[in-house]
Amino acid sequence: MGLECLIVTCDPTLLGHVQASLGTRASLQFRQDCASAIDLASRRHLDGFVVDCDDVPGGTKALSALRGVPANKQGLILAVLNGMTGAEEALDLGADFTLSKPIQPARLQSIVDASVPKMEREHRRYFRYGVDLPVRFYDPLGQSFAAKMKNVSEGGLAIDLVDPLRFKGVVTVEFELPSVEPRAFRAKADVVWSDAFVMGLRFLYIDKDSGVALQMWLNSLEAQSHFREWSQRIC
Repeated sequence: MGLECLIVTCDPTLLGHVQASLGTRASLQFRQDCASAIDLASRRHLDGFVVDCDDVPGGTKALSALRGVPANKQGLILAVLNGMTGAEEALDLGADFTLSKPIQPARLQSIVDASVPKMEREHRRYFRYGVDLPVRFYDPLGQSFAAKMKNVSEGGLAIDLVDPLRFKGVVTVEFELPSVEPRAFRAKADVVWSDAFVMGLRFLYIDKDSGVALQMWLNSLEAQSHFREWSQRIC
């Protein structure tokens, strides 16, 4: 799954410049009004945003609204200005970068080039790969429980519980990372949400060896994902 960004604008010239600057490095969702853009961002994770602040009604309000969406708190936001909103104001509202009209393609390209590596890091941290692996976790009293992994990312995982349970606080998670020579993974994790049969965990501490092994596994999952996308395109 590649990078995905959202642009909010009614300006075809701005849209064209952004599409040209991103090239094939990210897919681009397009909305002409702030309400539908905020609705989209509230329902799914996006890696970056371009907001045409002064030429779309409510553009400046959309900056703070997008920054406040839980799934997109870390998404990069480029505020495009046209004489009404100051750069400092846009940054205070949540923008990471500002760009003034008329657009200077070289300046836009430099922002995109600086943003893409940051978006890729956040994407790896956030994006969850579907997997099916046995997991054991331990409560603060040391009691052990069996579970099945649903998905995993650099930042955490979700698990299906074998028995109906409810947990809060910090647990210890253990599982074997698939490879020719399976390696044990162990981490401290915070229970960020749960119901009777599913829990979402956010990693708090991973020792160095486990962290390296996890990253290698995630890299292989990313490669498999890209291969599947490529295969589907040529079929």
